[in-house]
Amino acid sequence: MNVHIFINEWIAAGNAFDTEKYLSHYLPDAVLDDSSVRRKFIGQEGIRNYFESYFIGYNTNTELVHLEVANAQSVHVEVKFTGDFPEGEIGGTFDIAFKQDKISFIKADLI
Repeated sequence: MNVHIFINEWIAAGNAFDTEKYLSHYLPDAVLDDSSVRRKFIGQEGIRNYFESYFIGYNTNTELVHLEVANAQSVHVEVKFTGDFPEGEIGGTFDIAFKQDKISFIKADLI
């Protein structure tokens, strides 16, 4: 798996509001832990709820700022979000763990 291509495709699917393509990047039992909303979203249904609420719901566009590859199974991603939320623009981070060329765990937060 080319991590750079994977992350760019994951962000592109999110920006296109393509829920199914976005979810195809995750394992069925993946966990997304977002400190900014103080919730864990478990499995693809939980992550679907997260994506539809916070990305589609706020018309969020994500721009890649920095990608740091720790190894083939772990990356740190810094992004800029713009959308229909009070701040209008805000930074964010994703610490992503992979298994079987899919996302198994994400620790998400706002900067």
